[in-house]
Amino acid sequence: MDSQSQNHFQELDAVMGTTTRIPRLMSADGFPEWKYRIEKYIKMKDFKIWKCIIKDPVRITTTVAGQVVDKKIENYTDEDFERVEEQEKALTILTMALSPDIAQGFREYMSAKALWEALIEVYEGNEDMRESRQDMLRQRFNMFNYVPEETLEVQLQRFTSLNTEMTVAGIFYTKSEINKKLLNALPKSWDMNVVVIKKTKDLSRLSLSLK
Repeated sequence: MDSQSQNHFQELDAVMGTTTRIPRLMSADGFPEWKYRIEKYIKMKDFKIWKCIIKDPVRITTTVAGQVVDKKIENYTDEDFERVEEQEKALTILTMALSPDIAQGFREYMSAKALWEALIEVYEGNEDMRESRQDMLRQRFNMFNYVPEETLEVQLQRFTSLNTEMTVAGIFYTKSEINKKLLNALPKSWDMNVVVIKKTKDLSRLSLSLK
């Protein structure tokens, strides 16, 4: 793998995440894929943390003179601290998963659930916004083409990422349509290969690896 491809995949790992690295939300366009990945990442790490994100924060309370009040932190039991720790971990993970520019706009949210819901409200928006995003992704798919000087590996990665974005956004093409689009977007040096593939392969079954 050349240095250009290696740098590309390192940058991609920094955004998309790995089993040991939190996926990062870098822009509004990347929210659908980030939302999917951060959920999988957190569930893999600790499902209790995910529960803290989707459920209301647990209040640590006690009863004083027949009234339920918030317990003072100096009176917390070890069990109380464990419950608070899970909630703080959930908020920290979500916050660390945001780029600094994005995180700055959400600092007012003091629980993981509130932050999660605010992110969804801002970046998923209403039905009109979702339809607008789908239109944008369809346009990107229709205009997808080879970029001069890029390797085939990088082009295939761009195409795969675009297809993932479309799937997350609820856009589905047949495998044959996807393969035809990729084949037609390959560099001219692949012209003879493309002709052979189209004549000899079943495009509804062909893998995107092109091997």
